[in-house]
Amino acid sequence: MKMNIKAPAKINLSLDVLHKRDDGYHEVEMVMTTIDLSDRLQLELLPTNEIILDVKAHFIPDDRRNLMYQAALLLKEKFQINEGVRISIDKHIPVSAGLAGGSSDAAATLKGLNQLWRLNLSLAELAELSAAIGSDIAFCLYGGTALATGRGEIIHPLKKMPSCWIVLAKPTISVSTQSVYKELRLNQMKHPDTQRMLAAIETSDLQGICQATGNVLETVTLEKNAQVKQLKEKMLEFGADTAMMSGSGPTVFAIIKQYSRAKRVYNGLKGFCEEVYMVRPWSEE
Repeated sequence: MKMNIKAPAKINLSLDVLHKRDDGYHEVEMVMTTIDLSDRLQLELLPTNEIILDVKAHFIPDDRRNLMYQAALLLKEKFQINEGVRISIDKHIPVSAGLAGGSSDAAATLKGLNQLWRLNLSLAELAELSAAIGSDIAFCLYGGTALATGRGEIIHPLKKMPSCWIVLAKPTISVSTQSVYKELRLNQMKHPDTQRMLAAIETSDLQGICQATGNVLETVTLEKNAQVKQLKEKMLEFGADTAMMSGSGPTVFAIIKQYSRAKRVYNGLKGFCEEVYMVRPWSEE
């Protein structure tokens, strides 16, 4: 038996870090939305009791380091599943980009195996299990637009993102999320107004959403990486309604209402960055 499933990327519309917790994680408030840039997974049940990853990319691990493997193993061990699975992936989301590609792949694996192994778990139950392997997986399970709190695993669904265009640019550099959090100075930065963002989403106010974007992690990544800062500046220069880094970076995204202006931003960025994408907010309709 086989199943095909999409794993969409996400962007952070707002990302605030409140404080460091006693367990070593940071308490966060993040407003995220899924976008129409997806990896494509195929799950195939195997009679042998093994997990096989077919990734076809040398930069993606095909063993226990991969979140898809960890997701499959989590369900196998928790529910004593004696069947195996082969997971094949057609990768489209840039790796280590601040777009939750790995987390979304893991979420898609959990959803798919929940059906194939007839576990009948709810999204809430899958999300609770997923916290053991990654904080962003819970959001990726729900998708859409949502507020994530705690260490990112507590999900509060919101109204869908208003119609718009999103242009993403991912520079060739890589950024360590762990090192970015380590260098944060929470008492020396301007925090985004999460409540303003939530109000704008509730009223489908795209202009208000653009005005409320903010990401405290930019204070570290932009200071250390001139390329990321330049991409953000170029997006605004070319006519974006707003531009911001997603997650810990290095991907920068622009939100643009009009197609013609989005196309201008997209074309302008192609001269500065090889990986540029023009997409819409995700819709399963």
